[in-house]
Amino acid sequence: MARYHGTPKRGHWSSRLGFIMASAGSAVGLGNIWKFPYITGMHGGGAFVLFFLICIALIGIPLMIAEMVIGRHTHKDPVGAFRTLAGGPWSMVGWLGVTAGFVILSYYCVVAGWAVNYLWLAIKGTFGGGHIQQVPELFSSLLASDLSQLFWQALFMGATIWIVLGGVSDGLERASKLMMPVLFLILIVLTVRGLFSPGGPRALSFLFTPNWRMLDAAAMLEAMGHAFFTLSLGMGAMLTYGSYANERTNIPNVAITVSIMDTCVALLSGIAIFSIVFTYGMAPAAGPGLVFKTLPILFSQMQGGTFVAILFFLLLVFAALTSSISLLEVVVAYYCDEKKWQRRTATLVMGFLIFLLGVPSALSNHLLADVHFIGGRNFLDSIDLVATNYILPLGALFIAIFTGWVMTTRVARGEIEKGTVNFHFYPLWHFLIKYVSPIMVAILFLSKIGLI
Repeated sequence: MARYHGTPKRGHWSSRLGFIMASAGSAVGLGNIWKFPYITGMHGGGAFVLFFLICIALIGIPLMIAEMVIGRHTHKDPVGAFRTLAGGPWSMVGWLGVTAGFVILSYYCVVAGWAVNYLWLAIKGTFGGGHIQQVPELFSSLLASDLSQLFWQALFMGATIWIVLGGVSDGLERASKLMMPVLFLILIVLTVRGLFSPGGPRALSFLFTPNWRMLDAAAMLEAMGHAFFTLSLGMGAMLTYGSYANERTNIPNVAITVSIMDTCVALLSGIAIFSIVFTYGMAPAAGPGLVFKTLPILFSQMQGGTFVAILFFLLLVFAALTSSISLLEVVVAYYCDEKKWQRRTATLVMGFLIFLLGVPSALSNHLLADVHFIGGRNFLDSIDLVATNYILPLGALFIAIFTGWVMTTRVARGEIEKGTVNFHFYPLWHFLIKYVSPIMVAILFLSKIGLI
């Protein structure tokens, strides 16, 4: 199979560190700080966490390597990469990635806008003790205001567009190098504070002591799904980021490093959040409302709650932003590579269209609350269902099948062994991506569509 180099004007990461930071930024998002703690709480903690870590090793890391291998070998966007390597129906796998980036970002920026709103409220001192009575109503008030949701959605989308306009090294890489260290610093401060609180020991016990009775089939499927969702897999992001990597970079080392960083963020977030929850005697199984309903109430009850709230929601905003720029980049890369658009045109046009698609999601809880779609769900929940239950699992499944069964050994092994003298990793990866990962993702997909 021939070696492809994409277009000569295409951007590249300026360093291996920049590639790692950008990829970690793509992986670290709302899924780590919002979703992981609440699904862990709902499924009983320790046993769920352990199975989740196993899924990261068996599904997440092999799939991330696969995406980066495809991207770096072709130096193209998802559609161009599959068209170059195999063509025919395999090009549709690339289209799944571009579609996923477009669709997911449309409602992701709505939820991220909630985080920006809460950061502003924290800065204003709303979570101080003197405002404790109004805190429980804040989220309901936000959802009831269509203009407020559209404003915060537009603000967040504008920030995403502004970063992507800067290009690969001056936009994505520079922003990630700035935000990721700050994100980790904030997270460490919150975690240390949590560990020294009365609820710290119980949080550690909850997260790391297995309660096997809670690990049922639903919990295992949830862990499997979150393993590739949290690493931004199946949506073309890691493929696109891999396409900007140079030939000296060792892809397995980058993928393992990024996966460890992403998992650490999830675990540290769990410690920080559950320490607060247990300190104030709240139930860990608070569900999706944990971050926007439960925690703000607890912030308003604790000493120094305003400061903690500012740090926490700044953490949430940074995590959301490092992920959103990767989602927009997937779409922009397609139009730059395949349609030969200028980056500025592609970013502004696609950013605006994604924002417009997100408007019904922003209005789903008020103006369009009585408009129902799939299974009686509102627009936001319906579009999320399509993306997470169909597009992402299918994308991940086809990528695993392609790299395990279609891509030649020479190409895959050649990419994996670049930049290293260790030639023993390929057989393990090939076994996982050929057999283990596709079987586990297929089980997940069949469960999502109700066939098992």
